[in-house]
Amino acid sequence: MKISIEKVTTNDIPKLQEIGRSTFYEAFAGVNTEDDMKDYLEKSFSEEKLKTELNNRDSQFYFAMVNGNVVAYLKINAGEAQNEKIDDAIEIERIYVRQTFHGKKVAQALYQKAIDMACEQGAKWVWLGVWEENHRALRFYEKNGFKAFGKHAFWLGNDEQTDLLMKKELDHSNELKTL
Repeated sequence: MKISIEKVTTNDIPKLQEIGRSTFYEAFAGVNTEDDMKDYLEKSFSEEKLKTELNNRDSQFYFAMVNGNVVAYLKINAGEAQNEKIDDAIEIERIYVRQTFHGKKVAQALYQKAIDMACEQGAKWVWLGVWEENHRALRFYEKNGFKAFGKHAFWLGNDEQTDLLMKKELDHSNELKTL
């Protein structure tokens, strides 16, 4: 299976809405209320919000494509776009993969894209927030060398949840894979 990584543009908003909503729903609908999910999906993936995020020079989105189909996406943030301001760092805000592509190295390809971007930008750290109950994601990031360093609140509708903050120090000589 060949995975290609493509930069998302404002012309891709309908595809980004679809992959964002569907992968988030697949991941979390079973453990959240229908109202909280609906509220989050409408607000987080509105055309206006995505257009603003795509036009922010400190945020970038990438699709993972298989056979011309979007199967996952990545969002990374630098500078002021980070959810927590961490100097010399890049934030991986989202890596979401369709369930039918779990275990097929799609998340790893997007993760490597984020690491490559961080190295290109001279970042010393890559960090992220992951829901403390998302054990699959926690294992993925731990396997890739991330360590917990704090927590912050994440609101899903009216439900306050806790994200673990995790970071990885970059060794630029060993991290860069695709340049």
